[in-house]
Amino acid sequence: MDLILLLKAAILGIVEGLTEFLPISSTGHLILAGSLLDFNDERGKLFEIVIQSGAILAIVWEYRQRIGHTLANARHDATARRFLLNIAIAFVPLAALGLAFGKNIKAHLFNAPVVAGAFIIGGFFILWAERRAHTVRVGEVEDMTPIDALKMGLAQACALIPGTSRSGATIIGGLFFGLSRKAATEFSFFLAIPTLGLAGLYSLYKERALLSFDDIGMWVVGLVSAFVSAFLCVRWLLRYIASHDFTIFAWYRIAFGLLILLTWQMDWVSWVDH
Repeated sequence: MDLILLLKAAILGIVEGLTEFLPISSTGHLILAGSLLDFNDERGKLFEIVIQSGAILAIVWEYRQRIGHTLANARHDATARRFLLNIAIAFVPLAALGLAFGKNIKAHLFNAPVVAGAFIIGGFFILWAERRAHTVRVGEVEDMTPIDALKMGLAQACALIPGTSRSGATIIGGLFFGLSRKAATEFSFFLAIPTLGLAGLYSLYKERALLSFDDIGMWVVGLVSAFVSAFLCVRWLLRYIASHDFTIFAWYRIAFGLLILLTWQMDWVSWVDH
């Protein structure tokens, strides 16, 4: 077993886990990390798809009792049924637009100016969201209506633009739509399960020719690293938002966007066709 390869897998797994659920975009970080580790070829891109499963499992594990209770009581509990319906509604916009425009997005938007611009503009949106008056209309995820879910789904669809951040779009969108920080963040977590899960399965099917039994060790290391780091990150974020806003992530996004432009101008990182 190549120990250097396993180390690269562990590092990328940690990067995935730490960035997937924060409003800072895992895509940009994985492109940069993959380039610095010389692991951004087709095999590396497939690996990034695989390790998303580790991050998803972290959410499932963190909310296992809540998810289990919802699924077990969906037939008899109106609140549970509404929650599942809301997840389904919110999933549709990104799935539909992704299937319709995914190829064009990959062909024309995966470049440094777009990714950097999405990071920087997203940062300013967070600053705007935090400085405006925030009236909380929905305190808990279970209080959301189907209209709230549709709005969150449309916000998530903005993440089709590389560098936007799926979690950032839904969380900050939730603040604009009147959700509490806790409700917006938790709904973003729950929505990640079908969104990332089905997207990952679809991508694996398309790239199945690259699957190799020899890569199992690398995948296991990446999955475990992503799971552990995502689990710790989710726990930390829930504690953080109890007493802090998202301003720090806004400035981080702006700084990272400028870093992308620097690495592109200096030709240190290839940001094309990732």
